[in-house]
Amino acid sequence: MKAAGRDDAAPEANRYKMVVAYDGTNYKGWQVQKSGVGVQELVEKALAALFPSNPQLHSSSRTDTGVHALGMAAHFDVLATEDRMEPSKLLLALNAHLPEDVRIASVARARRNFHARFNSAGKQYRYFVWNHSAMNPLLRSQAWHVPKALDLAAMKRAAAHLVGKHDFGSFAANRGHPPLTTVRTVRRCDVGKSGSLITFTFEANGFLYKMCRGFAGTLVQVGLGKFNADEIPRILEKRDRRVAGMTAPAHGLVLWKVFYTPGAKPKPGAEEDEE
Repeated sequence: MKAAGRDDAAPEANRYKMVVAYDGTNYKGWQVQKSGVGVQELVEKALAALFPSNPQLHSSSRTDTGVHALGMAAHFDVLATEDRMEPSKLLLALNAHLPEDVRIASVARARRNFHARFNSAGKQYRYFVWNHSAMNPLLRSQAWHVPKALDLAAMKRAAAHLVGKHDFGSFAANRGHPPLTTVRTVRRCDVGKSGSLITFTFEANGFLYKMCRGFAGTLVQVGLGKFNADEIPRILEKRDRRVAGMTAPAHGLVLWKVFYTPGAKPKPGAEEDEE
């Protein structure tokens, strides 16, 4: 199927938006990989089983090996001549072709120029830490086990320094090619606790490669007393990954939600987050 343009569905096609949830434990991240299996590959195979034109997925973001998602957004086009199922039946049919650790949470028809990446107004990630001497076995694949006591108040003070528009170069890992810019606007950086479970909530207009895991690792090290909460502004100013804290393990991170502004026009220059 020949596309009408980078952002618009072809005249003979209908566009759909889907939300994908997955346990990333057994996958090499979202994207199709040369070695190992990416979640995108599985969803595209499910689409190919239903539509001979083999629709391709365009996602809102990437997730790294072992990272989970509840709200990965993506879009795809279906030829009008093949488009015979209502979205509710399409959802059931797609899930019938997917393993149990990958689910289509929703699927709906979208406007012709909707783009999962370029229309995104921001994303929310959550990172989970189990702070107890004994790990909760039910969360062993969804939370980082930190057995030593953490200073919750110190972590909250540190998190407050991360909110706002900053250059987050000190929290970005090297992917092998530099991003166009390391400036992002963090709208929310919360630290919550329920029993032994600590939840970091990060919300921004975009994220750099392993930025959320850099946040989580640094905040935990603040909680352990290895950094002072008021060192965060200095760390941001350095724009050097070596001065910030560790990168937290992948399995504690979840892409929670992708935000869209109704009627917003696509932004071709939008930065893709790469967690």
